Amino acid sequence: MKHIYFITFLLFLINTILQGGRSITKEDIVNLQYVSSPTISPDGDNIAYVLSIPRGNDEKPGPRHSQIWVKRINDQKPVQFTSSAYDSYAPQWSWNGREITFLSGRKQISDQTQLYSIPVDGGEASLFLEHPSGIGSYRWSPDGAWIAFVSTDTLSAEKNQMIEKGYDMVVKDKEYRYQRLWLHNIRTGKTNLIFKNDLHIHDFIWSNDSKTIVFQGTEKPGADPGLMDRVLFKVNIPRNRPRKILNTPGKLGAMDISPDGKKLAFLGAVSRNDPLPQSLFTLLLNKPEIIISHKGQDESFYDLQWVDDKTILTRSVRGTKTVLSLIQDQDRNNNETVYQKDIYSPGYIISSVRLHRRSGQLLITGHSNKHPNELFIKDLFQNNLVRVTKSNTFLRDLDLGKQETITWSSIDDYKIQGVVTYPPNYRKGSRYPLILQIHGGPEGVTLDGWNTSTGYPVQLLAAEGYVVLQPNYRGSGGRGVDFSKSDHDDLGGLEYQDVLQGVDYLIKAGVVNAGKVGTGGWSYGGYFSALGATAYSHRFKASMVGAGLTNMISFMGTTDIPYEMSIVHWNSWWFDEMELHWDRSPLAHINKARTPTLVIHGLRDERVHPEQGLELYQALKIKGIDTELVFYPREPHGLRERAHQLDYMERVIGWYNKYVK
Repeated sequence: MKHIYFITFLLFLINTILQGGRSITKEDIVNLQYVSSPTISPDGDNIAYVLSIPRGNDEKPGPRHSQIWVKRINDQKPVQFTSSAYDSYAPQWSWNGREITFLSGRKQISDQTQLYSIPVDGGEASLFLEHPSGIGSYRWSPDGAWIAFVSTDTLSAEKNQMIEKGYDMVVKDKEYRYQRLWLHNIRTGKTNLIFKNDLHIHDFIWSNDSKTIVFQGTEKPGADPGLMDRVLFKVNIPRNRPRKILNTPGKLGAMDISPDGKKLAFLGAVSRNDPLPQSLFTLLLNKPEIIISHKGQDESFYDLQWVDDKTILTRSVRGTKTVLSLIQDQDRNNNETVYQKDIYSPGYIISSVRLHRRSGQLLITGHSNKHPNELFIKDLFQNNLVRVTKSNTFLRDLDLGKQETITWSSIDDYKIQGVVTYPPNYRKGSRYPLILQIHGGPEGVTLDGWNTSTGYPVQLLAAEGYVVLQPNYRGSGGRGVDFSKSDHDDLGGLEYQDVLQGVDYLIKAGVVNAGKVGTGGWSYGGYFSALGATAYSHRFKASMVGAGLTNMISFMGTTDIPYEMSIVHWNSWWFDEMELHWDRSPLAHINKARTPTLVIHGLRDERVHPEQGLELYQALKIKGIDTELVFYPREPHGLRERAHQLDYMERVIGWYNKYVK
């Protein structure tokens, strides 16, 4: 009998080796852990970061948990520092590196999120700073004397009394609650408003001498102002009136002050209708009218940091890859010229990077087609990359499909890129069913890294035997300003043809079965899939519309970003171009619909109102098309709860298997 058991085990082992591991499951995807928010101690020896982990099956519904982990210089592996009973995030080091501060909501102490601290040697966390209305984002001053933080206005006692009596009416765009900038003195323990002006604070940074804060503010709170109307201000510490640095034409992104305090570098839009803050600007803080801009070459900048007073480290996306570059301002006879030199273009995707100036180390989070975001560290000018975290070791046991970047030509000779993922058992020469997984935005971008998530279960689809295409159609990020603007006044037009050309490319290459193609995506990707179910129904056997736009006119009356959608993406208002906006609405083509369509929507979605999903479902149902509408309670623009994520993945796989295969 022992020989029989041994032979059985040997056959199992050989089969496992030949197979390359087991197939990925939907449980694997919801169980993934993600590294984010790394920060390095002042001496460069210790690293703190956030680990995002899933809720357990036995927990109440809610989003993922987050905990603070630390990799100390003498530890072989990172150590969890905060209690699993509470969510903890936004770690920062105290000025002397002896303790880590972080944000957490701990009901037994406060009903609001407050600031806590824990010694780097380990021990219990303690309350470090409490504020009546809670603490949002915060930053230590470089000299360790102050903590600046934002906090949202609370309702007055009189207003709360009226609400208790039933006077809880909501008047749109009235009674704003501002997110204000506060300052805590470490020595005296006092906390005060830096200024009382009605400005909503979105982001802020300290100067190196701890005497100035530069911030991005808007006159009103809200999603649209936060995207479109940010203005750069500076304010002296401890109390002063803010002064506007300059008006910017559109969106604002990352920013940093040079070590000598003289220059500000920031990412911004080149015009009001620029879809992304993807260009680099530098200015003199005492002469803000002197400004230098750098658009880059066929790339979009996503992050920056001063290395010294002349040099800026940038992280950019080029197509489906990421690059670190050094950019220098050179003054030649008062003519400013920008020089760019690439210093690091790895095979994985860089999600974030931060330079520790004292040690010259780069703290990097990155992902690849083998793993989600992990933490790495390397020297600025050496390729001595060290991986600090290994958060999902079970992935080594999975048989994942190969992926690659492909390029095809649009009908007007644009070069369009996309990422293709093949089934694990893919055989060249055989044709496979295809599923589109289309990113949102439209200024989003699919990178050639880890592309599997609960909303986009790419490897799960590949394991089911599908080829998966994720196209970066015109309007996507990662290709510079001109490419991201190239869909203006033409949403759902040539940009959609870019996607169809990608499908045809794979058909002509002998990879895909033309009669077995499905489509799916979220938000703007849901809009594309709704077009696929109606205007282009003859091309698709099944569609999944996740939080998708279905009626461009009614969408403008219900979304929280009417200005951003019209000015940045459409480049026109629907009432000026009503026929075009209606023509590009999936519902305008309902008489062409033949495609079975699964409609998914969160009931608390303010970006794309649930009525958009309901409109499409009702129309398809009236037309006699197979359709199903699933509303998920409590969910915003995407699914956050474990049970909902598992249910969605099971539904979408079942839908494609039924109608595409």
